[in-house]
Amino acid sequence: MANIIATQLRAGMIINFEGELCRVVSVEHQTPGNLPARIVAKMKRLKDGINRENRFGSSDKIERASLEQQMLEYLYEDGDNIVLMNNETYEQLEINKEFVGDDIVFLQPNMQIEVEFHNGNPLSASLPDSVVLEIIETEPVMKNANATGSYKPAKLENGVTVGVPPYIESGERIKVKVSDRTYIERVK
Repeated sequence: MANIIATQLRAGMIINFEGELCRVVSVEHQTPGNLPARIVAKMKRLKDGINRENRFGSSDKIERASLEQQMLEYLYEDGDNIVLMNNETYEQLEINKEFVGDDIVFLQPNMQIEVEFHNGNPLSASLPDSVVLEIIETEPVMKNANATGSYKPAKLENGVTVGVPPYIESGERIKVKVSDRTYIERVK
């Protein structure tokens, strides 16, 4: 495991804090008056999800967890798990749906998912930044519609509703940003 100084701490990093693996949720650099600068980190302990907060001096050393990242292909759901496959070894792996969280609605067959491992155990799974989905229901196109300002709701094939420009029609395919469920562009 590599050490970093507190000023290098970033949200999303996994660190070894007091012997426990924690994911950094947020980092705030504080300079209180004439006192030394400090870093306030909010973290979530990975084993049980308990939130923690700690203050570090700006030059404190922090142990960053060494992680292995693999791109795995999503195959199917199996109860509370999803089944993934390593395309090089064809080895299959089951992980709990909780690793994907609310983004599970965007899973598509054969999608490549990035999984982080620590000592062979999965810690998290990340979907691609965007996905392409078909609109199954939206209001009709408005006459003289353009992309300025107003959006209308559109229900996608996975059941998620996103705002789209008024010129978009049912049956069209669009690219959606997974993290905040927003429309990016129409796909031809």
